[in-house]
Amino acid sequence: MHSSDGGSGGGDGSPPEPSVLDAILENARNRRRLGRQLSTAGERIKTDDLVDVVRHGPLLEALLDEPLDRRGIEDRLGVSKATSHRFTRWLDERGLGERTDRRFRLTGLGEVVAEEVLRFEANVRTARRLTPLLDAICDDHDEFVVEPFADATVTVAESEDPYRPVERFVELVRGSETFRGFNTTHMAPLVFGEFHRHVFDETETEIIYRPEIAEKLFETYPERAREAIECGHLRLRTRGELPYGLAIFDDRVGIGGYDETTGLMEVFVDTDAPIARQWAERVYASVRADSVSLDAEA
Repeated sequence: MHSSDGGSGGGDGSPPEPSVLDAILENARNRRRLGRQLSTAGERIKTDDLVDVVRHGPLLEALLDEPLDRRGIEDRLGVSKATSHRFTRWLDERGLGERTDRRFRLTGLGEVVAEEVLRFEANVRTARRLTPLLDAICDDHDEFVVEPFADATVTVAESEDPYRPVERFVELVRGSETFRGFNTTHMAPLVFGEFHRHVFDETETEIIYRPEIAEKLFETYPERAREAIECGHLRLRTRGELPYGLAIFDDRVGIGGYDETTGLMEVFVDTDAPIARQWAERVYASVRADSVSLDAEA
């Protein structure tokens, strides 16, 4: 599903320049091979050394912002004089920092390590927040990357309010003039009249469903669905297999995870991050290219 296009190339036929999204997707493709690659490359870094780097993450982050003297390190991190001496000695022993004009700054190696520690923390934090979604789409993790959804809104169904994710989804549909998406089941339960009113009458919509789901939609709303297609509000396409639910609105993109037994949306994650939109557009284009239009048949 991942695509390698989308960089910005020149008009002279030169290959497109790789984007940040390209780098994220390439890393996602390679992540499961990293262990073998590291083992082949030579001696692995000891686990204790990696833990030590993460433990000193606040120090690395502070110096990534700006060089600091020992007093600055003590004030910034709230540590004692003895601890600041230990920190700076640790930086020097590992080649991560150096002292210049009484202040400590990161070396080139130190800057890269500091950035990777922050990236690791951000991805772990994001994965934790997205746990309900990851659990719901566990068979399709290879199709999904967490980085673009670091600041996403996560809406989870609760026992006293099982429709919270659907209501969040419908709220975004209501506020958008256009909507594109695909789903393993109905975007919203067929009894949710407000969603289907927007789809049939108000929103420029393109949806990719599995064939049996599209058939059920026509059985439930035979006249309204055909009228929406005839007047151009609705374009329907089908595809045999779909990984999860994807929604692209005017200003946001979202992903839905569903209970396989009940078919209800368990979690909906949405964001306005530009990189998430790039990812969603690529995924949608890939799925759409392998789908069939139902407009003519309808």
